[in-house]
Amino acid sequence: MSTTGTTHIWIIEDNRPLREVLAETLRTACDNWTIQAFPSCEDAFKTLNINLTTAPQVVIMDLGLPGMNGLEGITHLKQTSPNTEIVVFTVFDDIDKIYTAICAGASGYLLKSTPPQALVEGIHEVLNGGSPMHPQVARKVLTRLNTTRPPTPEPGETLSDREREVLECMVDGLIKKEIADRLTLSIHTVDNCLRRIYRKLHVNTMQGAVAKAMRDRLV
Repeated sequence: MSTTGTTHIWIIEDNRPLREVLAETLRTACDNWTIQAFPSCEDAFKTLNINLTTAPQVVIMDLGLPGMNGLEGITHLKQTSPNTEIVVFTVFDDIDKIYTAICAGASGYLLKSTPPQALVEGIHEVLNGGSPMHPQVARKVLTRLNTTRPPTPEPGETLSDREREVLECMVDGLIKKEIADRLTLSIHTVDNCLRRIYRKLHVNTMQGAVAKAMRDRLV
């Protein structure tokens, strides 16, 4: 995905002054970060389609974009470059957009009121396997989790016992190899379970599956 030792970061933001400020902030934050900034998803994905080896490790994604919006962009990017981490950077803090973004594959959700240093720390966090989240967003997520009742499963969408075990491991923060070790399964079997879980929950990533499991109290 990137040259060893170099972290490729994209910014997709249609507001030019903000885009330039973000790019300059990140360029000066870390010597081994290379920054590319785009005004739209379409412009960014043209670069990706030309050369997949330039796929970024992290994308800072606005949601209110012209043309393909940020939520659509997250879905498209995760299909094209599934290992890319996406951090939403937006003014929208309504819970539906938050959950839609996470279920589509976003690894973090920050508001544009986030100070520059906190954005830099959020990028470090997502590169280390974390999920940066603005405190205001985190509070809304917790409030929803505390008040949401599990919906009635649709016919054919119920998880099997094995899939539920794998999902429980994901909620516990385990990666694929650790899930395989805990359940005494092969990596191949875990991969198959994950694909079925993603299909049934209508998500594309582990983060999305965990978010939906917690929201709908599936485990």
